[in-house]
Amino acid sequence: MPSQATLDLAGIFIPSITPFDPVTGDADPVAMRMNVRAWLQEPVRGIVVGGSTGEAVLLSIAERKLLLEVTRELLDAGRLLIAGTGAESTRHTIELCRLAADTGADAVLVQPPAFYMSAMSPEALREHYVSVADASPVPVILYQVPLRFSTMDLPTGLVAELSGHSQVIGIKDSRGDLDLVGELVTQTADGFQVLVGSGAQVYASLEVGAVGGILGVANLAPAETVALHAAFVGGNHAEAGRLQKQVGPVHREVVGGYGVPGVKAGLDVLGHRGGDPRPPLRPLPDAQREEVYKVLRTAGLLDPD
Repeated sequence: MPSQATLDLAGIFIPSITPFDPVTGDADPVAMRMNVRAWLQEPVRGIVVGGSTGEAVLLSIAERKLLLEVTRELLDAGRLLIAGTGAESTRHTIELCRLAADTGADAVLVQPPAFYMSAMSPEALREHYVSVADASPVPVILYQVPLRFSTMDLPTGLVAELSGHSQVIGIKDSRGDLDLVGELVTQTADGFQVLVGSGAQVYASLEVGAVGGILGVANLAPAETVALHAAFVGGNHAEAGRLQKQVGPVHREVVGGYGVPGVKAGLDVLGHRGGDPRPPLRPLPDAQREEVYKVLRTAGLLDPD
């Protein structure tokens, strides 16, 4: 059965970081509002709350709900709110999907359960995702987490099967393997939408049929990543290629090189609200913060002195 895509996912989404209050350590809704308002000055497709860049596994359920509520209030009708809802049990994942829907999320992004990795056969994963999709009040986007994290590698055949479910409308693939992106595009059901997570491969992924991206680098370069997508869709491949060369090093050296602490340090450099990550993650030391500054400056993302 073809996938019945109920949402158009084409475009660039920002997987929001989670700012924390420097005194209490709690999720900071004021700082979250400041960041989201700044991002929404660009025509991003939407915001993802509770993803890997948002330190979701370190958040309480109450914090997830608060951040979703804050973000929902700021989004106009043309933008989408996607909630990360993956958990280790099927039951908990469904609970998070229902919470997200009740809080105004348009779709959910569901990473695979991976703690009991050896037991996660394709059959077990299929049953998990079908149960989640059957129960979720909003459409489901599969999430292939970067393989450097503690996660599962979702086989293309399994994704192809799941793409036939009417509630499974797409996948975010963060493996950074262009051949696998091509497999997902060609082997999944009609209407199934492939998004990528690698800011270093946006242009090439669009060429093979991806519709957009949920890009950690878009926290730091929302205008450039949105313009890259728009240029490609508009047929201006030379401009899209130029923008890819601009944002690619930022992805590789800051997002890929330093992870969440690097993205947060970059936001601080840009005058937004990054702050420290939540322990046990550690903030970048001063020397690495200086490297982040140099990368952003070289990429032309900082105002000239």
